[in-house]
Amino acid sequence: MIAVINYGVGNSASVCNMLRKAGAKAKTTSDRNEILAADKIILPGVGHFDHAMQMLNESGLRGTLDRFAIELRRPTLGICLGAQILGKGSEEGKLSGLGWLDLSCMKLPATSGVRIPHMGWSEISVRRTSPLFRHAATDARYYFVHSYYMRCNNTEDTIAVARHGIEFTCAVQSRNIYGTQFHPEKSLRHGLAVLKAFAELNSNE
Repeated sequence: MIAVINYGVGNSASVCNMLRKAGAKAKTTSDRNEILAADKIILPGVGHFDHAMQMLNESGLRGTLDRFAIELRRPTLGICLGAQILGKGSEEGKLSGLGWLDLSCMKLPATSGVRIPHMGWSEISVRRTSPLFRHAATDARYYFVHSYYMRCNNTEDTIAVARHGIEFTCAVQSRNIYGTQFHPEKSLRHGLAVLKAFAELNSNE
C-alpha cells in the first residue's frame, strides 16, 4: 500500500486517484500507524515552503516520516513542493526543510521573455538511469507549476533536468528517496508512467 501523506498542503486526493489508475493500492492518511505499515509514501505539496514545513511540523508526523524514509529506507516520493522540502531549505522561506537530501531551493531568475512562475508542459532530459523513468516514453512531457527550483549540492542526486530560462533539476533520487518538481498526477499518461514505476519499486531500488 502507498500512503499519500495528508498534512494539510497539497492535492493528496488527486495523487491517490492517479495511483489507483496506475493499478496501485493507495490511501490518503495522516495516521502514524498506517504510514509505518505502508510499503511506500508520497509527500504532495503546493504553496509556500514555510507554510508546508509549519503544517508538517505541527502535524506531529515528522518523526514518523524520518523513521520511514531514513531508518527503514522505504521508497519515498516528494512531488513539487513536497520534493523541495526534502532538502535543507529554500530562498522562499526561513524554515529548515526535512534535510533528507543535500539540496536547497532557489528562485527561478527573471529572464527576458520567460514568465515566472514556470507553468505548463515541458520536456525533460534524463541524466542518469533511475527506476522512476523505467516506463517513460521518448516524447514524455510533464506539467510544471513553480517559481523555485531544486539545486543539488551532490550532482549525482539529479536524475533529470528541464529548462525554463535556465536548466534546472526537475527530478532527484538518493537511494530510496525520490522527488519530482513536476506534477505526475497532472501529467496524463506520462505522469501515470512515473507513478506506475514508483508503485513497482522494491526496497532494493
